[in-house]
Amino acid sequence: MSDVRDLIIVGGGPAGYTAALYAARANLNPLVIEGITFGGQLMITSDVENYPGYPEGVLGPAMMQDFRRQAERFGAEFITDDVTAVDFSERPFRIEVGDDEHFARAVIVATGASARQIGLESERLLQGRGVSYCAVCDAAFFRSKNVVVVGGGDSAMEEAIFLTKFADKVTVVHRRDEFRASPIMFDRARSNPRIDWITNAVVDEVLGENGKVNAVRVQNVNTGEKTELPTDGLFVAIGHDPNTKLFLDQLDHDEAGYLEVQPGSTETNIKGVFAAGDVADHTYRQAVTAAGTGAMAALDAERLLSSEEAEPFVTAPHAEAV
Repeated sequence: MSDVRDLIIVGGGPAGYTAALYAARANLNPLVIEGITFGGQLMITSDVENYPGYPEGVLGPAMMQDFRRQAERFGAEFITDDVTAVDFSERPFRIEVGDDEHFARAVIVATGASARQIGLESERLLQGRGVSYCAVCDAAFFRSKNVVVVGGGDSAMEEAIFLTKFADKVTVVHRRDEFRASPIMFDRARSNPRIDWITNAVVDEVLGENGKVNAVRVQNVNTGEKTELPTDGLFVAIGHDPNTKLFLDQLDHDEAGYLEVQPGSTETNIKGVFAAGDVADHTYRQAVTAAGTGAMAALDAERLLSSEEAEPFVTAPHAEAV
């Protein structure tokens, strides 16, 4: 067994980096296995104007670099690679990165969630340039403009309604003429005069000019007919998936795969394993809330480890683990 660390943090986004900052300042010498696609969803976001401390706004990737540098300043170490396996069945916990093994007395899972995408190359190229996955984050950039929302569930209805506070017109595009949204949310959206509807249709292409979205091409799923719809922005609201595949057979989770934590804590069902950020939050999904729970997780981990210092640490199996 290699040296056992106090803490390993899995994931590099607002939650993981904030946890690393707090843990490093608490002399826990954290190792952050941040992943190949580190930085989380903010790496595909252009301007961020709703995070405290950036009064002029900041680019998402630049903000994540700031978070990372601040944690690194206090001694956090980083591995820019993906975790391939975990074993929480006994302490110290084992984290595998390819052929390498790392051991820790405590682990914070901060792997985040990923917005589902339509899957178009043009969508990917125009992310942060008119293509968004979060109305709360980006609606203010579309004041007095026209935007399109793709989706038919509660999330799409919520996004569309929220966008009407800023945009002149919101067009909802849905592949069917029936909606998965709850009746109350659907009725609320239907009654909003700023929302138009295109049903039995999908967005076939995102069109841009000078590096920004200026239209979408919509295809009727019944007739195959394609039409161009001028728009200043495209909001994709077809759901999120928590990045929890590695942990589902060991940590408690809900039906959607989000990790469950103890009330008033970030601790999971396994003592010494904590969850922070979007990986355990399907409600808010904001950088500031992710950072907040990252701080909470680091504090929870530090308190646990401090309480154990009075007694010799021994390897112990976890009955809760599968």
